[in-house]
Amino acid sequence: MTTINMTAIVILVFVAFSGAAFAQDSAPSNRLATGSDPDSVPDWFYTCCNESPSPPGAGRSNREGRVLKKGFLAPSTSDRQSLTRFLSLPHTGLFRLLPREVYDSQYAHPKTPVKIRGGGAYYSFVNLTHQYGYGSDIELDHNRVSVGFAGADYGMITLLGDAPLEQISAKDPQVHFIASYHPPASEPQARTEARRLRFGGGVTIDGLNYQSSVPLVENSTYLLRSIAYDNSDVLVAFRVVKKDKDGSVIIAWKLLKKYRPPVFQRGK
Repeated sequence: MTTINMTAIVILVFVAFSGAAFAQDSAPSNRLATGSDPDSVPDWFYTCCNESPSPPGAGRSNREGRVLKKGFLAPSTSDRQSLTRFLSLPHTGLFRLLPREVYDSQYAHPKTPVKIRGGGAYYSFVNLTHQYGYGSDIELDHNRVSVGFAGADYGMITLLGDAPLEQISAKDPQVHFIASYHPPASEPQARTEARRLRFGGGVTIDGLNYQSSVPLVENSTYLLRSIAYDNSDVLVAFRVVKKDKDGSVIIAWKLLKKYRPPVFQRGK
């Protein structure tokens, strides 16, 4: 093979690899930058996609719109209209949460009209789905809201009272503890933290009590931190807007911060 031909082949190979590298570098990412301020996240992160990251072996989840408008789980038109101004803000949403003891076929109601796993009693603020098992962050069961449902995953909720949801940010002094909290790096420590928050009344910091399960109070605002190792870690403020006759609740929410997903370090 001549020197000219070899030179031409080398140039073609270089151009091909350079083009591939440029395509990778310039391709849009569908992930929120870890540890970043939510204000830097584009709106399409919440609305554009029909698929979302799924746990290993679980298949695909049914990603919902951040404001449901149709179906059994959707808030009413009047509920949505009453919150039009709030829902125009970035990183906000609205959904209906159903009581697990009434609608979950695996729990108490085999003929439930809700044909998704968990009976509409769960919701993931990360994956925007009611389907249980796709990063569920909140549960409604027997008039209590809870966080942390599998393995060493856990979280905490605290009640702020009748506080305006739109005014809450991750920089508020009352949010400091839950926003700056660092999950432990070992599984035994994580399980210890989960027990501390689940039993014995949780912990009280600066006048706010943090537990993994708290009573549902209508017209009240909460802070929630949901920690799922290897998957997600989010801080959300949410408000129980209304409770309907069937025990379901309308929840308005606002993402305050998304953290780098924690991982367990070996030997710890």
